[in-house]
Amino acid sequence: MTITGDIREPFDRLFGELRPKLHRYCARMTGSVIDGEDVLQEALAKAIEALPDVGPIANPEGWLFRIAHNAALDLLRRRAREKAFSGEDLDMIIDPANPTIEREAAAASLRTFMRLPVAQRCSVIMMDVLGYSLQQISVILDTSIPAIKAALHRGRGRLREIADEPEELPSPFLSTSERSLLEAYIDRFNAHDFDAVRDMLAEDVRLELVARTRLNGRKEVSTYFHNYSTRQDWRFVPGFVENRPAVLVCDPDPTAPPSYFILLAWQARLLGIRDFRHARYAADGAEMSVFREPSLE
Repeated sequence: MTITGDIREPFDRLFGELRPKLHRYCARMTGSVIDGEDVLQEALAKAIEALPDVGPIANPEGWLFRIAHNAALDLLRRRAREKAFSGEDLDMIIDPANPTIEREAAAASLRTFMRLPVAQRCSVIMMDVLGYSLQQISVILDTSIPAIKAALHRGRGRLREIADEPEELPSPFLSTSERSLLEAYIDRFNAHDFDAVRDMLAEDVRLELVARTRLNGRKEVSTYFHNYSTRQDWRFVPGFVENRPAVLVCDPDPTAPPSYFILLAWQARLLGIRDFRHARYAADGAEMSVFREPSLE
């Protein structure tokens, strides 16, 4: 598939198809499904900006992944000024295909990937999580195959070491005020009392329906609740996503796990809503937990 710089429709279609796969990569590179979505959107904006002048694109998938990879690296540099592919042994030879290693990598938590150096992290994700070949990774990352082999060898070894270490997770915390606001929003939503929900909105509230649309201001955002009022495929539960207070959205079946989540931003009134209903791929690998009352024992 070749995309020319003046044809937007094939690009939009391809990006829609690749979006879950791109997010899976970005989330594991950044250690967060939420930051991964931010990087993904930044990559899309950069790709759209470049499209008119880039000329024919012979490998659109590789082109998009390279933009997403660079956007992820930009975020990581802003965080810690990490340098990719420094000091690797370029002569290391490995067996690139190993189903056992692939299963281990696919099951690793996002937090685990963050413990790998950037070079090792992106190589392991590309091959063992997303299934790209050495040749494809070389093109996407603009890196030599020996360098990728070295990074894979060391990254896989480090993942095995980490898997044997006990994982101590901090307990997520919800303040009394956060809990009160979150539970009030959820209770009103579950009761289909959308007028009461609208009363919680600030005048300058913003909504992002991820991968679909954005709305600004109380008047526009008020229309967002209509779709929920006409559907019965949801049940809101208070919880955490990556230790952040969140609305976890489940099927009405009380035994069903969360299928996606909604993030809320407050300042006395509701200032922001980020709804992942149309971006359920973000739940892949996300650390989600239901809020439970602290034990009195």
